[in-house]
Amino acid sequence: MNLYTCAVDLKDDAKALAFAQALEQWIGYLKSQGTILGWRLLRRKLNLASGANRDFLLEIEVKDLAQLDSAFRLTGTHDEAIEAMYRNVNTFIAQADFGLYRPFPDPERAERMALV
Repeated sequence: MNLYTCAVDLKDDAKALAFAQALEQWIGYLKSQGTILGWRLLRRKLNLASGANRDFLLEIEVKDLAQLDSAFRLTGTHDEAIEAMYRNVNTFIAQADFGLYRPFPDPERAERMALV
């Protein structure tokens, strides 16, 4: 399992619940198509965070990079409904940072180290 993260700040006039609803539609669609395993949206609590942390954290689980690639490909298709869902989410976002994480130590690394 890999974890694709998106740290997000919304625009000043954006409504957080409307953002969450738009995200539910888009990410829910990706999940229904089998391009992701799961996801969750977290929000900073009591403003407890350093300046480098954004207000929201979106975590998207994928089994491997091929599945993540299929999610990107589906998002990039020229389908009006998909484009509308993606656009609806992005209209709320002022700034976002992305990262891709994997379990550590991963099974492949553990096997290589056992051989040494």
